[in-house]
Amino acid sequence: MNFLAHSYLTFTDEQIVGQFLQDFIRNKDRFSFPEKIGEGITLHRAIDTFTDAHPEIHEAKKIFSPLVRLYAGAFVDVSFDYFLANSIPDKALKAHSEKVYRVLRNHEELLPPNLLRMLDSMEKDNWLYNYREDWGIEFSIRNVLNKAKYLNKNLAVFEVFLNHKPQLQYHFDHFFPDLVSEVQKINAEFRS
Repeated sequence: MNFLAHSYLTFTDEQIVGQFLQDFIRNKDRFSFPEKIGEGITLHRAIDTFTDAHPEIHEAKKIFSPLVRLYAGAFVDVSFDYFLANSIPDKALKAHSEKVYRVLRNHEELLPPNLLRMLDSMEKDNWLYNYREDWGIEFSIRNVLNKAKYLNKNLAVFEVFLNHKPQLQYHFDHFFPDLVSEVQKINAEFRS
C-alpha cells in the first residue's frame, strides 16, 4: 500500500523491483529471483515487520480503527506516503517517481501480470508523485477501500485522514527516522 515509502527506502534498482514484487508473489516464490532482487523482497518484509511493531504505528492505527478495524494499518501506510511525499523536495520527488517507473519497466519480464497492470495505472496517473496532494491520497484510500473485502466502499476514511492530519503527521515524524535507521542497518548487513 505504501509504495512511495518502500521505493524510497532502497539503495539499488534491483531492490526497487524486489520491494514491489513482494506484495504480488507467493511466499514460496520469493527465492526464485536474482539475489539483488531478493534483497528488495527481504527489505520489504523487514520494513513491514519493523513498522507493525513500532509504538507510533500502534497509536496512529487508533485513528482509523474505529471505522475500519483490522484495515487501520493499510490506511496508516497510505497516510504516511502523503507525509513522506511532502517531506521530499518537489524536483527530487519527481525524479524519484520517474526513476521507479523506469526501473520497473526495465524489469517487466520479472513482473507478474497484476503488477504490470497496476504499473500502467501508477505511471499514467503518477501515483508516487501525486501522493503529495490531498486528492492523490484520497484516490489511494479509495483504491484500498475498493480492494478490501469486508469494508463498505463508502466509508469516510478520507475525512478521518483530513480531520486527523496533524496527529498523523506527529506519528509519522516520530516513526520515520527510526525506520530509516533500521533500513540503513539492514542494508549494511546486505553489504557485509
